[in-house]
Amino acid sequence: MRYLSDKSIVFCLAMLAAGSAGATSIVDFIDEYKNVHANGTVMHLVDIDNDTLLLDRDDGFYTSGMRYTQRRSLRGNDRMTSFGWRIGQELYTASDIKLPPEFVGAPDHPYAGWLYGGIYREVHLSDGTYTRMGIDIGCLGPCAGGEWTQTQFHKVINQPSPRGWSKQVRNEAGVVLHGEIAPVRWVLEPSFDITPAFNARFGNIFTDAGASLLVRAGQLNILPSAPAFHAYLRTDVRAVAYNATLQGGYFSKNNPHTVDPKRFTGSAEAGVVLNRGAFGARLALVRRSNEIRDLPNSVGAQNYLHLQFSYTP
Repeated sequence: MRYLSDKSIVFCLAMLAAGSAGATSIVDFIDEYKNVHANGTVMHLVDIDNDTLLLDRDDGFYTSGMRYTQRRSLRGNDRMTSFGWRIGQELYTASDIKLPPEFVGAPDHPYAGWLYGGIYREVHLSDGTYTRMGIDIGCLGPCAGGEWTQTQFHKVINQPSPRGWSKQVRNEAGVVLHGEIAPVRWVLEPSFDITPAFNARFGNIFTDAGASLLVRAGQLNILPSAPAFHAYLRTDVRAVAYNATLQGGYFSKNNPHTVDPKRFTGSAEAGVVLNRGAFGARLALVRRSNEIRDLPNSVGAQNYLHLQFSYTP
């Protein structure tokens, strides 16, 4: 995080500490960060979500997500504590990017880009349970650069150019607090486990809460960087209070068009994980349910591929 000032880092850490049950005070929290930063191991991660990888020439809805994360972790007697920073971009479009602007409207998905950066803290215990808390700060709308990213990428891969970005949601600065906790891990066999988790986001871009269930089979890793080779299935259900990629920013006005979200959504993800030495990879197929209230479920549901690559020097 060298491009951020020390004051910025300390301020963000103080915000995390104020809502974190794992540190007794803001001073302890910042001291913990300094210890991990000085003595921990660095991991670089790149995440890619894209429906084009499934040869979908229409694109649509959640059409692309890209994120770079740098995580620094330190192992203790019964835990691994990590602090990380990340920067990412998510793109959302109408059901068919070849539609001209005059045909983009409700109940189809609005065009929206979300460009963000943030920091987080997570603690993994030796029994497989974990907690995570973080904050993202970013920009929704034309300032997120979604039109440029999608247009240039489609030129490279020789796909149709998107036509509807002139009707994307308006600019709005955004702050999102997020957290997740896995309170228990059930080990049925040495090569088979089940982990439930609960998560939530709060802010003017996303406000929701959910629960997930992760089932893994194979060579399992308790800590994220440990050797592993296993298949997994993750299911997630979510209650949605606000989604600015559908409704426009909470404080913005005069959006070209917005739609109401479904209050309950879900997803399923099936994939494989491989960690060997300094390198790791994840490949998964994700099925996401319809997120728009007035859109038929048969139209609004979508599939995309999730890829993750990691490197630990």
